[in-house]
This record gives sequence, structure tokens and C-alpha cells, in this order.
Amino acid sequence: MRQLVSWLKSAGVGLVRACVVVVVSMPVPAVWAGAVALGIWWSGDPWLWIGLFVWACLGTLALARPVCRMVRFLVARWTATVIPGGYRQADPVVRMSTGYWWNGFSYTRSSQDARREQRVRLWWGDPATWRDLRFAALAPFTAGVLAAVPPAGVVGAVLGFSRSTLFGGAVGVLGLVVALASAPYAWRSAPPIAVRFLRASPARALADRVDELTAQRADATVAQAAEIRRIERDLHDGAQARLVALGISLATAEKLMETDPDRARALLREARTGAATSLTELRELVQGINPPVLSERGLIDAVRALALDSPLQVTVSAGLRLRLDPPIESAVYFGVAELLTNAAKHARATRARVSLTRDATGLVVEVEDDGRGGAEVRAGGGLAGLRRRLAVFDGTLELTSPAGGPTHARMVVPCASL
Repeated sequence: MRQLVSWLKSAGVGLVRACVVVVVSMPVPAVWAGAVALGIWWSGDPWLWIGLFVWACLGTLALARPVCRMVRFLVARWTATVIPGGYRQADPVVRMSTGYWWNGFSYTRSSQDARREQRVRLWWGDPATWRDLRFAALAPFTAGVLAAVPPAGVVGAVLGFSRSTLFGGAVGVLGLVVALASAPYAWRSAPPIAVRFLRASPARALADRVDELTAQRADATVAQAAEIRRIERDLHDGAQARLVALGISLATAEKLMETDPDRARALLREARTGAATSLTELRELVQGINPPVLSERGLIDAVRALALDSPLQVTVSAGLRLRLDPPIESAVYFGVAELLTNAAKHARATRARVSLTRDATGLVVEVEDDGRGGAEVRAGGGLAGLRRRLAVFDGTLELTSPAGGPTHARMVVPCASL
């Protein structure tokens, strides 16, 4: 009995997924079928066929990318197989000293024209566009046909049982058997077909990876230089200035020791206070570079310590014990610190939740606050820097922050250490 219930459940899920695959893979054939039907209905004008052909081509171009995005989403949802889109991203347009705008391809008189031309050129020159068109043309005759078997069986069963004849009953039983037998398997052809035709070729993937690593190397160099300047500025303006003042106070106290002992003792007390303050600043600077608790006790305890120092009421949940490579732990730790700082400083949040788990892809860190929302990744901002820092380890940052809140950030870092 349990096996029968499990089979019926699998058949029900498979039937729903098969219907979804049919619906998703058929918009392009529907456009062409509609064009042919209109041409037959109003036959006799050759210019009409030309117009319908152009209309069908434009419909195919407009539908190919949304269809492929939906297929990627379904494959990831059903099988946890992520198919990268691989779409080329537009670079920012730049205004030159001559007043013209450069979009990476040509000069235009306005930024709007520059972006419009850039989008068109990127769309036509992007290999992912032609992969989408190829898949949109092949999917109906491969995955779509196979996925249509269970729905067709259900339709045959309904039509057969609607007739009171013996032949109708036989057709209904046959359709029901075909639908139940094929439903758990008919949709399973869609994921491998999508992977085969939507994933970039090895050469293209290697070229994209080289471009990505080149950009990451440049970002890492800029970030490292900025970090060195920050450390130098903090030392110069903080601890170094206090140490210089400490030396002057000690020298003055030495001269006043015999002539004005009270004044000398006061200077020594000030020097002792300055030494303690300098030591505190140096400790904070060292913690900003590499917190000792992160090196000694690991990522989870370091995040818990960070939560205790946060002005927010932070709840940390971690269902695992792990030690990762120090660079990865540092990137994740400072990522959590950046998100909590933004929640307290910009979102005006009062509570936050930090969750550290793992899944098939690696370490998953989620940070959610009850602030006012509206956060977004801006060029040159802290979140953009966090995304670049995670990208060095093939990590990702997903941010959901509607106006009014809450803000939910999800960091995923592939880790072999897990």
C-alpha cells in the first residue's frame, strides 16, 4: 500500500512537471503556428506572408531569452543543477572630454543613445543569445514532445471515459495507463537537454573564466592597495600621533622632575593614559586586519563574538562545526560584519538573525534584519566590495531588500573543506 501511494505521488508530481515543461517549451511554436494559421485564413496576398514571417521571427527573438531563463529556473528548482546564463554584462558608458559618450563600441551624442546601441550590440554579439535561440527551436521537438505524453494520456482517458461504448472505455483505460506509467519519467528529459544546449561551450566558458579572473585580480589589487592606505592612515592619525605625544610628555616630565615634581607626576599620569589608549587603538587595528578570535576559535565563534559587540540584538544559529581556509573565513567574517553594520547604520534595524549552514554547493550564510529595507548593490559601495571579495572564491551574494524591509542577504561560498 505504501508503495502504491508513493507511486501515485510520484506520478502526480511528474504529471504537473510534464505539463509545466510543455507550457514553457511551446511559446515559440505557438507563435509560428499562429502565423501560419493567419496566413491560411487570409490567403492570397504574398505580402501578408512576408509580414507574418517577420512577425514570427520577432516573436521568436523576444521569447527565446525569457523561455530559457524559465527553463534554467525550473532545472535548478527540480534537480539543483545550476545552468549559468552566461550573458554578457554592459560596461558603464563614459562621457569623453569632447562631450560625446563612449559605450565600448562607438561614440554617440547622448548617454541614452549610447546605452541603446550598447544593448543592441551586446544582444546580437552575445553567444548566449544564439544558445537561447537554438534551445527555443529544439526544445519543443525534444523535451516538449516527451513531456506531452502524460497530458496526452490524460486527455485520451477523459475523452474515452466520456463515451459509453466499449471502445471508448478501452481508449480511456489505455490513456490512463500511459499517463500513469510515463508521468514520473516524461519530464526528466528536460534537464539534460537544457544542460546540453544552454551551457556554454568549454572554450567559451574558459574565455569567460579568464575574463572574470582578470577582473577579480584587478579588484583584489585595488582592494589591497586601499586596505594598505587605510592601515597607514589609521596608524598615522591614531597610534603614531599618540606615541609622539607620549614621547614629548615623557621628555617634559624628565625635565620637570626636579623643579616641578607635581607637574611631572601629572604628565606621567597623562602619558600612562595615552599609552593605554594607544594600546587599545593598536588592538582594534589588529582586529580589523585579522581578529584573533577568528584565528584561534574559528568562524562560528568569531561571528558569535561579533554579534555580542553589535548594537543590534543578533541571533546566531549554526548547525555545523567547521574550520575553513583562513582567507575564506576572513571573507565570510567581514561579510557578516559589513551586513550587520549596514543594518544598524543605514536600515535602522533593531534585530538581526545570522544563520550558517551548508548544502550541496558549500557554506551558506544568511543575514536577515528587521530594518526599513531599500538596500542595493551600488558600484563602489560596501556591498559591491563584498561581492567582489566573495567572487575571488567563486562565492556569490544575493540580496533581497524591498522598501519597508526586511533585508535578506545570502552568501554562498563553495568549500572543499566541508
